[in-house]
Amino acid sequence: MIRFVSRRNFLLAAAAGVGCSRPPARIPPLRRAADFLWSQQSDDGGFHSRTYGLLKSGQSLTPFVLDALLDAPESVAPAPAGAIDKALAFLERNMNADGSLGTIDKTAADYPNYATALAMSAIVKARRPGLEGKIEPLVASLRAQQFSEANGWKPSDAAYGAWGMGGPIHHPPDAGHVDLSMTRYVLEALGAARVPASDPVIQRALVNLNRSQNPDGGFFFSTVDMDINKAGDEEGRGHSYGTATADGVIALRAAGLTDADPRMERARRWLRQHHRPDRASGFDVAPYLSWATGLRFYYGAAISKAMPSLPVLLPPQRADGSYWNSNNLVKEDDPLIATAFAVRVLVTHAA
Repeated sequence: MIRFVSRRNFLLAAAAGVGCSRPPARIPPLRRAADFLWSQQSDDGGFHSRTYGLLKSGQSLTPFVLDALLDAPESVAPAPAGAIDKALAFLERNMNADGSLGTIDKTAADYPNYATALAMSAIVKARRPGLEGKIEPLVASLRAQQFSEANGWKPSDAAYGAWGMGGPIHHPPDAGHVDLSMTRYVLEALGAARVPASDPVIQRALVNLNRSQNPDGGFFFSTVDMDINKAGDEEGRGHSYGTATADGVIALRAAGLTDADPRMERARRWLRQHHRPDRASGFDVAPYLSWATGLRFYYGAAISKAMPSLPVLLPPQRADGSYWNSNNLVKEDDPLIATAFAVRVLVTHAA
């Protein structure tokens, strides 16, 4: 397994001759992981799952992989010539007239709000001239998807301020699937597009984030459907667990809160107290134990962003540079998904 330590401790260990048995010329895991992902890019510029039919279109998987790769320093993991522009062109071709992604195939939506949010994040990071005009339609599309007064929702409604899967607009009382992960990714994208914290779209989101946080400081997954809270629920609130709490910290930060805010302090304290470096935390009793390993890569990436000082363990990297989870609860048995999450871990902890 790979254990990540701080750069200072690594240098101290190296100076003492500790942990230096590997040859200096060894290709860094980040470079190998990035090279694997780029090798999976199709001729059309997209990344297409060979494991899950729903992700075969590449509408959500392409911005997911591209957004992770754009975080990798060019000096460590350079992209092949033209590869970034090919991926961006794929995103452009798959945008609807309203700026959204994920609904080109009318028979099966491909996580439209995820796809749209991640595409916007990738476009902002890529900084390509001529693409600036794509950002505002993407922002407008995500604004329209929020459970807000414009769509008939009131602050007292459980879904208010959050985002769902996307696609057709939901009106009361039917919220459909609503979860914190989608809300986090949308808020990150809006932040990348420099939507100010004072904007009503952010203030509404804070209502849902506050509703998603437990008295113990941890977060749960959905305020709407208790059955999808992966650590169970009690009296109408989901139990706190690691991926949701890491998402909560990231979402609060994207909404403009600092680490000194009491909500952030409580969430960060929960993460420190419950953190497990090799699995998602908060799943310590049956029947929820399998989620600890099923969410391993998601948690590793999320906790690395929420609290980069906490250690993370990745399983062994495969010979081709990829990563893979034998537990398929959240599709991490697709190497494109597991490796993109691993890249985010490697970027944070190998810097």
